[in-house]
Amino acid sequence: MTTVKYSLEEFTHDMESLLKSQPGNQQIFDKGTVWLERLISNPDSIPAEFRLPLGVGPRPNHASRLLYQGESGLQVTAVVWGAGEHLGPHDHQTWGMIGILENALTETRYRRVDDRDVDGYAKLEEDRSATFKPGEITLLIPVEDEIHQMDNHTDRPTVEIHVYGTDLRGLERHSFDLETGKITNFRTKKWDNC
Repeated sequence: MTTVKYSLEEFTHDMESLLKSQPGNQQIFDKGTVWLERLISNPDSIPAEFRLPLGVGPRPNHASRLLYQGESGLQVTAVVWGAGEHLGPHDHQTWGMIGILENALTETRYRRVDDRDVDGYAKLEEDRSATFKPGEITLLIPVEDEIHQMDNHTDRPTVEIHVYGTDLRGLERHSFDLETGKITNFRTKKWDNC
């Protein structure tokens, strides 16, 4: 018996078909997580070269590679986190689904507890922390539940598939300093492969 694998092309086709109906976040997550689970259950659905760290540059143990960019805004990337790598609290300003393809990653979620009346300042409190393993998915809900920190506490690279509703390149996002409360605006300028 031959096992039929779910491909990246099938995943993006299914997601694009769903997005044409202009669904709400809950519909996107209800259907999208099922499809993303199918995709990440087969690591070979993502070419091996997209599952490796860069090996050069300022973050040689990291890689962020674009796999798909649709006219709808749908964006799919492969992200490699090197052993011991850490990225502090940040937001996305769009819905997102993150699925673990290989190894494990610890995500810490934060919530804002300030009244948002001081520009450039946010007081965050840790909400929860979880370690995600292959086949598991975490969701990003704009404004409601999207500030998170990522840590690879293992001794080998972790590979994730990130799915976003908007092209992160050029989208104004925010990083948060837990000690000072300072908010820093930033934009993703490019991916490592384009």
